[in-house]
Amino acid sequence: MLPGHLQCLSVSDRVSFMEFGFGDTVVPPFQCVHHAFASHAASSPVNIAVEDFAANITYAELDQRSTCLSVRLRSLGVGRHSRVCLLVERSIPMVIGILGIIKAGAAYVPLDGNVVSDSTLHHVLQDSSATAILAFRKFASRLESSAVPAIYLDDFKCECLVTSECKNHFNDLSVAEDSVYVIYTSGTTGVPKGVDVKHGNVTNLVCLAPGNLSMAPGVRVSQLMNIGFDMAAWEILGSLCNGATLCLRGKTSKEWRAVMKKVDVVIATPSMLGPHQPSAYPNIKVVAVAGEACPQGLADEWAKTVRFYNCCGPTEITIVNTMQLHCSGESLSIGPPTPNNNVYVLGDDLQPLPIGQTGLMWAGGKGISRGYLNLPQKTDERYLFDLFVNDGSLMFNTGDLGRWRPDGTLEHLGRIDDQVKVKGFRVELDGVAAALESSPGVKVAAALLIEDILWGFVAPNEVDSETVLSDAAKIQPYYAVPTRLTVMEEFPKTSNIKTDKRALRQLALDEIAKEKTSAKISEKAEAGPVPVEKWLDIPSLPPPAYIRNAGVSPTSTSSSVSSIKEKPLALEGPHEPLVPHKTQGHLLRNIRHQIFSLYRRLFGIVFVVNMVIFIITCVRGASIVKLGEIVVANLLCAVLMRQDYVINAFFTVCCSVPTSWPLAIRRRVAEVYHIGGFHSSCAISGVIWLLLFTGKATQSLLNGGLVSPATLAVTYWILTLLVGIVIFAHPTFRSRRHNTFERLHRFLGWIATALVWCQVVLLTNDFKEPEQSLGLALSQSPAFWLLSVLTGSIILPWLRLRRVPVRSVVLSDHAVRLYFDYVTTKPGHFTRISDNPLMEWHGFATINEPGKSGYSLVVSKAGDWTAKQIHNPPTHLWVRGVPAYGVLRIASLFRRIVLVATGSGIGPCAPVILAKKVPLCLLWTSPDVRKTFGDHLVDSILEAAPKALLHDTRRDGKPDMIQLTYRLYKEFNAEAVCVISNQKLTRKIVYGMKSRGIPAFGAIWDS
Repeated sequence: MLPGHLQCLSVSDRVSFMEFGFGDTVVPPFQCVHHAFASHAASSPVNIAVEDFAANITYAELDQRSTCLSVRLRSLGVGRHSRVCLLVERSIPMVIGILGIIKAGAAYVPLDGNVVSDSTLHHVLQDSSATAILAFRKFASRLESSAVPAIYLDDFKCECLVTSECKNHFNDLSVAEDSVYVIYTSGTTGVPKGVDVKHGNVTNLVCLAPGNLSMAPGVRVSQLMNIGFDMAAWEILGSLCNGATLCLRGKTSKEWRAVMKKVDVVIATPSMLGPHQPSAYPNIKVVAVAGEACPQGLADEWAKTVRFYNCCGPTEITIVNTMQLHCSGESLSIGPPTPNNNVYVLGDDLQPLPIGQTGLMWAGGKGISRGYLNLPQKTDERYLFDLFVNDGSLMFNTGDLGRWRPDGTLEHLGRIDDQVKVKGFRVELDGVAAALESSPGVKVAAALLIEDILWGFVAPNEVDSETVLSDAAKIQPYYAVPTRLTVMEEFPKTSNIKTDKRALRQLALDEIAKEKTSAKISEKAEAGPVPVEKWLDIPSLPPPAYIRNAGVSPTSTSSSVSSIKEKPLALEGPHEPLVPHKTQGHLLRNIRHQIFSLYRRLFGIVFVVNMVIFIITCVRGASIVKLGEIVVANLLCAVLMRQDYVINAFFTVCCSVPTSWPLAIRRRVAEVYHIGGFHSSCAISGVIWLLLFTGKATQSLLNGGLVSPATLAVTYWILTLLVGIVIFAHPTFRSRRHNTFERLHRFLGWIATALVWCQVVLLTNDFKEPEQSLGLALSQSPAFWLLSVLTGSIILPWLRLRRVPVRSVVLSDHAVRLYFDYVTTKPGHFTRISDNPLMEWHGFATINEPGKSGYSLVVSKAGDWTAKQIHNPPTHLWVRGVPAYGVLRIASLFRRIVLVATGSGIGPCAPVILAKKVPLCLLWTSPDVRKTFGDHLVDSILEAAPKALLHDTRRDGKPDMIQLTYRLYKEFNAEAVCVISNQKLTRKIVYGMKSRGIPAFGAIWDS
């Protein structure tokens, strides 16, 4: 201890400083990660090291395959002080890759290939000077521009004939000071920066208690985290260093829960743990949470049944450096330092503060990483020589505020610097201010996080706030654009002529207090500028021009996915639990919103009614002729529910409900697009009735009844065709073989219809009176007239078959816009087009521009047919029938809506947006929308919806769509959410909203 640094403290505080601030001194049993692994591979070779839902691997097998891989890596020049990029997804080969890199003496640089953006990937490859890349073949296209040699893990085979041959080539020279991994983190002001972590840093945590979390042979450890998050290293390396079994989660929530139901140890963020109930996982014995503040209630609930550790620490100190074993009901803390780690609570002058006084937390000890890769100036800013030990080690400025409690545990009190969390993402306030200052006319800007709201302040007051926010959104991601903007004549100043941020904060707090006391809080979302004369009179503060709710940024974001926050995503989505818990229990939610969706309720009602009549008929008996009429009646209803005029009639009636009616009514009629339940149920019911009819007809023929052999033969043909249609209409087959389904449905349906005509004529002839003519008998047959309507309904669209001219504008290699002028459509319409009308038809939403005749549609590359239209733009195409309404016809039922579109889903949304009849907020996620869809379409969308949020998934990665949609829903004060996306994401968002009581609508695929 250097003398003098503790003289400012009282004697008792000096004693407490030494007692509280220094973790126990313990020598780790291993100095390198792979040494710890090797000891268990030798002592327990047949134990399972890693398992997923499809396979597992023993410690011996993992040792062999990783050693073999390390030999291959060394042949590429990989060795000590090298770095190897790991572009993978969660799997057993991922773990083999990690160990192979470590055994080769190198550090692994983990990146999730499904999440990392191209810009971040290219930066990491260059910045890390990667000697090699380990990747999956599915990500090969992303590496085409890289000159770094790549090994594809799914192709790699060990070239050594026996294990010993690999080991003979293996020469381990690693020491504790060697790097083990480099995690790339970033704030919003710069490119991702790599944190260089050493072997000794990791083994100091995972090979000692409590950081080992009681991992041992026979203990099962979950692997839930994104590999790019340093807590994933705790899971993976911690398990392997202690001989435990690592259990990899799958991609679905069902697989996630299945893993949690069979593990003993779980490492997670509180947000990840929040949706789960401890009672559902009696197997779990130890839980450790970190990465964000843990709610007291969550900790109390879990601590009743498991050993629950609340932990803290940034990436730079190696995962966590404080851990508290929480007892339910006690005040939550982040605990004392872990073994060989130190924590100091210091003032601005780096002097120790008395126990109980709030200060900046600095960390020292064995967990401190080497620093930032290729950023010596940044490293020198955050890493200083430890003032409280004499061994030349470093201490790190965590940027977190904290204070010591009398019991020697730390209380975390947030961040002191300009890095804050906004809606779960790490944001650097200086970067936000710089983005605001980039707008022409802004001389000075500041940003503050006040009561979880990002406030921006700009001067002078001549600037236009919309322009300022628009310019900021070109630089910052959506979450780093201020929600509240204050335009001022000038900023208040401190005595040393600096911006007085305390005064700015007080200005905002006073406005918040004023709003809270207002009786019209609910109207704030609609409020305009706040007049200067109504501004709270604060001495020495110049009045703002106005304060506004900024809402959603109007242009695309610019941050890569790895710059979302300083620690990369632990899972695909932000950490803070912004989305409220789902209403009702899990079982009830599934029953209400999935099992008994309106589509299935309609299906069920029709089916149950049919079956009741069916049972009564079986009991009481019915004539064969009546059974035939019931069959045809059901088939007629099934066909009518797919008739354009009938569909339009349903939508027109339901969407005529005025917006003045209660939302409870409007949200119900908005589900009119579920009428496909009638179609499916009538079709299934018709087949079941046909089975009864066939049985009765067969019995009649065998007993010498009136049914002729010809009638029965035709009936069996019809039954075979209809059963085939039903089988091929199953959603699983339809989604995989859509074109085949369409052709079978069409041609088998036509053949079945012709055979039903034969059956009706033959059956009528079988049962007519001897003296009655066949024509008269048919005219008196209900089945004849029902079949006539059915046939007319099928023929009607084909009567409007025509080949029309098309004007094609190729937008990119991925999209073409087709213009038609034969008819003018309405918002919500879709139409079918084809270049071979007998073989295939493709449905697209129409885009009608107000005041212009005709319509257009966007064809995006999604298969051979769409690719052909893009590469060989058509001049003529076939159309049939009339434009029919789709899901977004319901938009007019709501006063304010949020539209969610992914990729070409903007097509159905565009006419609703361009019509400007419904106030809406648009969320559009797609790779580089301007490059894909062209400036004209994008500009027209942004002009009609200036608050649209465009998220570039290629550059910025995939966002958490449920959280983002919920945020827009709340900020826009919307009544409903409409989703146009692929099947999986549509169902996910709609369920995510409905299960939280929010009206949400999206196309269905099971009709």
